[in-house]
Amino acid sequence: MIDRSVLTIATGKPIYIQMAVNLARSFKLWHKDSPIKFFLATDQKNLIPPDLSDIEIIELQPEQYGKGFSPKLFLDELAPANKNIFIDADCLCYGSLESVFDRFDSKSVAVIGDAISQGEFFCDVAEICKRFQIDVLPRFVGGLYYFEKGETSKKVFETARSLEKEYDKIGLIRLRGHANEEPLIAIAMALNGQSSIVDDGSIKAERMSYDYKMLSDLFGGIAKLYNKSDIFPTWVRLREANPVIVHFNAHYVTCEPYTSEVIRLEKVILDQWTILVASLYVLIFYSLPANIIRFSKHTLRPIFRKMFGARKVMEGVR
Repeated sequence: MIDRSVLTIATGKPIYIQMAVNLARSFKLWHKDSPIKFFLATDQKNLIPPDLSDIEIIELQPEQYGKGFSPKLFLDELAPANKNIFIDADCLCYGSLESVFDRFDSKSVAVIGDAISQGEFFCDVAEICKRFQIDVLPRFVGGLYYFEKGETSKKVFETARSLEKEYDKIGLIRLRGHANEEPLIAIAMALNGQSSIVDDGSIKAERMSYDYKMLSDLFGGIAKLYNKSDIFPTWVRLREANPVIVHFNAHYVTCEPYTSEVIRLEKVILDQWTILVASLYVLIFYSLPANIIRFSKHTLRPIFRKMFGARKVMEGVR
């Protein structure tokens, strides 16, 4: 069996396949001579471009493992290696993941986050701890899961799957109308003696957790995220993160720097442009126009709202 693998899942809407393609390309950029294998589990193999013919495809049937976030509850069944890192399709790799595997080594199931005994995490945490007789609940964003083949990881995912059947009865809150895998896996981890790794900003960072403009150079391996104010966007309280994996969750796949980086990837990989030419192209035709539009919106929005009122919230691409 393969020793180390990176796995992502892309099913349903074509946008998920495209995000997984972007992730795979960023992985290949940093793992040219690495023994780590990249696996893509998808129900639309036909949408995978030729430049990714060397990655491993796990063919799925539509809704084989359910809808929404439910497929993540079957990572133990999809796991292709002894040691696996699952990464959400809306992430990009800014460096080699060898050190990440080393950080997680010997842990049956692990996530990046903290542990809480009260507050909210798609549930009333205190009530959940009382109900399941656990001291604390791991709190995390499920853009990354590490798990090793074995009885413990099998029990964790089996427990999470069994809890999904009672999702609403337990008192868990749905996300986008679906059962969210995060509180399910959190409870299952706590029940099976697994915990999170403290988030120090070096492994993974969510774009939504940082309030300031991100500094990004995918080809240079630079990802810097900042919190400038004292009012943090999420429960992550780091002032700065320099992660090897950036999770562009929510709407962040529709704006910079994600959009510019994936265009640079395409131009360099598919069109064989130099990094310099691709960067200049993106700067002139994408980055500068996007910045002008963003500045204009920020400046004119108060006037527009005063004259016409707030517009309707647009439906997300997902």
